[in-house]
Amino acid sequence: IITKKGSWKWGPNGHGAILLVNCDSETTNKKTLDSEVEEIRKVSDLQDMSKMILRTNGPAELPEGYKLTMHISQTTSENVRVFRPRTNLFLKDYIMVVGTDMLTQKVPYLGGKTELEFFVEGLRFPDKDFDGLITINLSLLEPCGKGFPETPVFTDKVVFHISPWIMTPNTLKPVEVYVCSTDDNHSFLKSIRNLVEKCGYKLKICYEYMNRGDRWMQDELEFGYIDSPHHQFPVVLDSPRDGDLQDFPYESILGPDFGYVTRHALNEEVSSLDSFGNLEVSPPVTVNGKSYPLGRIIIGVAGRNMTQVVQDFLWAQKVQAPIALYSDWLVVGHVDEFMTFVPAPDRKKFRLLLASPDAGYKVFKSLQNNGHGNAEMFSGLPEAISVNEILSDKKLQAGNRYVQNCIDWNRDVLKKELGLDDEDIIDLPILFQVLEEKKGARAVAYYPDMVNMIVLGDQLGIPKPFGPKVNGRCALETEVRSLLEPLGLKCTFIDDFAPYHKLLGEVHCGSNVLREASPFKWWNLEL
Repeated sequence: IITKKGSWKWGPNGHGAILLVNCDSETTNKKTLDSEVEEIRKVSDLQDMSKMILRTNGPAELPEGYKLTMHISQTTSENVRVFRPRTNLFLKDYIMVVGTDMLTQKVPYLGGKTELEFFVEGLRFPDKDFDGLITINLSLLEPCGKGFPETPVFTDKVVFHISPWIMTPNTLKPVEVYVCSTDDNHSFLKSIRNLVEKCGYKLKICYEYMNRGDRWMQDELEFGYIDSPHHQFPVVLDSPRDGDLQDFPYESILGPDFGYVTRHALNEEVSSLDSFGNLEVSPPVTVNGKSYPLGRIIIGVAGRNMTQVVQDFLWAQKVQAPIALYSDWLVVGHVDEFMTFVPAPDRKKFRLLLASPDAGYKVFKSLQNNGHGNAEMFSGLPEAISVNEILSDKKLQAGNRYVQNCIDWNRDVLKKELGLDDEDIIDLPILFQVLEEKKGARAVAYYPDMVNMIVLGDQLGIPKPFGPKVNGRCALETEVRSLLEPLGLKCTFIDDFAPYHKLLGEVHCGSNVLREASPFKWWNLEL
């Protein structure tokens, strides 16, 4: 029973009713979003709706000419539908009271002290043109004589807030790992399978008949969820990038209690920045006394931009106030190429990992100073090159100075927007290579980009860097272990060189993780 039902207020002392977008599909054959079907197809569909009860206490019958009506506004009709059972609970007996093209309808008055159940269905997520609030009105009308409209003698209303779509950070517990199978990634797939099985999570493989060679699972989709006091389920956000993986989220993920939402670019060119390697979320943070218990969304922007319809959608959810970083200095342009978050037992319960050319050169100079200048990077590969050769490459050094400046700019933004100290940040030794393109110089990882990792609890699947070996051990792997293992994290280095790195992506780009929802309830947020 909701008190103060006629208004909506955020926060732990807030009030109001809550509604889910009915964006899953109760049918698994010939799937359609339930929100796009005007009738209730299965009793299980009612679970995705909010119950609304009309309580009456009055005479056995209304006086002649009097009637109860439910009504909504024209704009509200695009966002909600209300159903009621006729007289019994047979499925075919659920009828729409108000909703699409039905703004008002008479409601039966059952007489005496009675309750009449309604089921309220959300149809749209908050967006640029919709704040997520829905008002449903009920009026008792009295007749005013021939030629005059009926007038209300009593009105009541309920205000609902649609659940926002909420992203899940790396610090939440994994449920299932998603990865593609291609004709050239069998060894990579085996490594991922071993890691996932060791962790005890589920693995879902998208095979070649579905992915058609598109291996970039991170870029096609982002996992989130929606939540209400009575029900919660995951919802996949499908990117407008629409590569050959474009059918996978709808065909293979959408189903009962697994929702789907997408945004289509309108009159806009879709760029690499629309891929969801360019969409991340921080763990919970407090910044200057303001709490973000669901974390903050992070996207990369600049010359090329994430499509406006996707940005509008993300900003409209309100509960994970987005941060815009500068990522256009990269050829691919994704924030996951230079940052990620890992769980930690102390401080803010996580660390921000940043790619750092400075840290990379520090490792190589230390090797040279200790007599290992002839040790080879990419040993055994055609790209093999010695530490001395890397350190004498002036063009490489100049490019990495530029890259470090770009990362430092983002570092300052992240410190400010996430309330981080230097102790909350770990710099991983990663060099980049700046390529001259028609539209200017942009960077790619020089060797497998270790920050672009998969985080499965305390287990990390990190791109194998093929660094110079000292006493049979990769110096770059040794350095990363020394930075991360004191936090209780376990590092597994995965060879992604041929099937991912050479195609300008890494482990994170080629995988995705469905995680448990946050224990924090979004409606308790102080906005």
